[in-house]
Parts: sequence; structure tokens; C-alpha cells
Amino acid sequence: MREKLTNNILLKFLSLVIAFLVWLIVVNADNPIITESFNVTDVQLLNEAYIDADGKMCMQDEEQAPIRVTIKAERKILDKISAADIRAVADLQQAVSLDTDPVMVPVVASCEGIAQDDIQVYPQNLSLHVEDKSTQEFVVNVTTNNTRPDRGYEVGALTSNPEKLKITGPVSLINKIDKVNAAVDVADASEDVTAETEVTVIDKNGEAFSDADMSYLNVSQVYVTARLWKVRSDVKIRAEYSGVPADGYVAESVTTTPNVISVAGSNSALETLEEQNNTIWIPAEAVDISGKSTDHEEKVNVSDYLPEGLKLTADSSEDLFVRVNILPEGSTVCEIPTKNIVVENAPARMQVAFDTAMIEVRIKKASADMDELTENDIKASIDIEEQGEGSYELPVKIKLPEGYELVDEVTTGVEVSRISTTDETS
Repeated sequence: MREKLTNNILLKFLSLVIAFLVWLIVVNADNPIITESFNVTDVQLLNEAYIDADGKMCMQDEEQAPIRVTIKAERKILDKISAADIRAVADLQQAVSLDTDPVMVPVVASCEGIAQDDIQVYPQNLSLHVEDKSTQEFVVNVTTNNTRPDRGYEVGALTSNPEKLKITGPVSLINKIDKVNAAVDVADASEDVTAETEVTVIDKNGEAFSDADMSYLNVSQVYVTARLWKVRSDVKIRAEYSGVPADGYVAESVTTTPNVISVAGSNSALETLEEQNNTIWIPAEAVDISGKSTDHEEKVNVSDYLPEGLKLTADSSEDLFVRVNILPEGSTVCEIPTKNIVVENAPARMQVAFDTAMIEVRIKKASADMDELTENDIKASIDIEEQGEGSYELPVKIKLPEGYELVDEVTTGVEVSRISTTDETS
């Protein structure tokens, strides 16, 4: 038995060595030692307090080349490594000098399971700008980002808690800040909305700060609230006037355009408005007719006269027109339906449509004790003999009973058109 084991021992040993070498070659061919590079975008700054004590902050140089980390290891190990597994740090205490611009800080990278000698970094330094640290306070502007609440509601008030923020960062960035916005989503809401949200910092060009710039700022979140008010769409407008018209003239009536508006308000404000017959008054001092001898119209901003707790709805105009009709003493205004106007000398197959449903006729009585006229007492007509198809402003002939006098000439807008037949249409 021993003889069999010792027979050809040299040949057996040589076979073992060859087998080992073959195994080694196969292993190296299948799992060789290679190098791979990774781009690292997040380099952690260490010991920032080192410059913070001097009221300074660091910003990365915009011309900084990407930090590239190269790792030498077996292929099977490298296949399991990503950029997220690599930690790159720059220690400010290791900076070559803090008096240069930019400041060059050595970058050191590490990766679990990899020896430090097998890791290389290029470029070897992080390029930084050291700036003075600044803190400023900004009011938070709350918006809804064009979202709208449910039908029948309006955003009555937008508030932020806190109402203003202190923001700390490099002086160059702080000086770029124009405003600070916070948004609250009120889409289809029917009750007050409160949410915690991050703010958006807007620069002086109206652009939002980038994520990179925001990373250098110390900005806290805020709580924003949207108070929802109910809408009331049947609010009447009434107006007064001040002053006295010219001698021989009187103020006959006051009208507004529009005479009904929509408002949104808090519950208490809407209750108070209801107690006032859902009416908002434009005060006398807003419309002065002193010395006027013709109709006077004044444009006012209706928002200026809304009680506290009320606001116009989003689709409403703030413009309101107050018109005071001023007539000679003893005069009055009668409204005549345009359907009562007789159309004379209409050419064959022509028709007339009036622009308005009513016209005003201003009349003066010979004596104050005469009866007021009705629309049936006034005869009105127009003549379209010389008018072809088109739009016109035509004089209206007015015939009044004896003892009554026309104060002003009367005109009306008309559309003259040809009567179409079925045959022409087809």
C-alpha cells in the first residue's frame, strides 16, 4: 500500500501544482482586479464651525470640476458598489489657506470594505468661496397657486405662521432675495385649509432659487392657512351725492352700473349685511354734483366702500359708475319702450332691430300742477327711408301732449337688415 502511494511521487506533485495554477488562472480570469470611477456630487464639509466663528460661510465654486473617485478592487466587489456607497469629505481645517480665493480644501473619499490605498480622488481639492454670513428677515407671501375653492366659496384671507422668516446664508445669496412665497392648495375646498409647507425663495429677476442655492440657506417651514368665505351674489348697490347743481337745475335720480354685485364674506359680516337689507351704500362724498347742469357720472372703486369682512368675488370688477341725472327745474324723465317706436318709410323687405329695450325722454311741464305723462301719452317714431343695411344712431321724433316740452333731443341705436326668405337661406 505504501509503495503505491510513493510510486511516481514527483509526477503526482507536479500534477497538483499544475491543477492549482489552472485554478488560479480561471479564478483571475473570472474575477479580475479592476478599477472603476464614480462621480460624487455630494461632498460633505467638515468643521464648518472653523470659519463660522469668524462669521463666514462657504459656497462651492461654480467652476468646480466634478469629483471623481476611482476604486481598485475585484470585479465582483465593484459590481456591488455605487456612488451612493462612497463618502467624500472635505475638512476645512485641512485647507491650504483660508486667505485665498477660491479656498482649496483636500477631498478624502472612503468606501466600506475598500482599503484607503485602493481609492483615488480627482481633483484632489474642493474649490470653495468663503463669504460673510448674513441674516435678514422677510415677510411670507401666501398664495393659492391659482387653485380655487368649491363653488359658492372664495378665499377670504391668507395667513402664514410665522408671518415673517429669518433667513441665514452667504451674503451674495441673501442680497439676491426679493420675496418669500408659501403656497396652500384650496382646490375644491369648502372649509378653511391649514398646511405645513416649505417656502419658495424668489430672486430679484422673479426666478425661484435653485436647489443648489437653497442648500446654502437656513430656511424653516411655515404653516399657512386659507380662510374660506361664503359668496353672496344678490348684494344691491345704492348711492348718494353731495353738492347742489347749477341754478335752475335739479338732481332727478341716481343710478349705478352695476346695481347688483357679488361679494364674499365672513359669517359675521354676511349677517350684518343681511340686517342692512343686503345693500351697500356709496357715500355722498364720493359723488359731487356742485354746479353741474348736465348729467354727471363718477367712477368709483367699490372695494373702497365694502364693510370690514367683505370682499369682491374673484371675477368681479372693482369699477362702479354712479350716474346722477340732472334736469332743468320742472323737468322729468320718462322711459319709453323701443317696441312702441313707430318705424316710418321702411323699404320693402327691410327690418329694424333696436339696440336697447328702453329710451329716455326728458320732458318739461308748462306748470307744476300738470299730470305726469305715461308712456302711452308719448308718441315716438323714426324714419329709415334713406338707410340701407347697417347700424345707425337715428334721431327719434317725439310728439307730446299740449303743455309739455321736450328738453333734450332723443336718439336711438338701430340695426337695419334685409328680411331673409327660406329660399335665400337654402
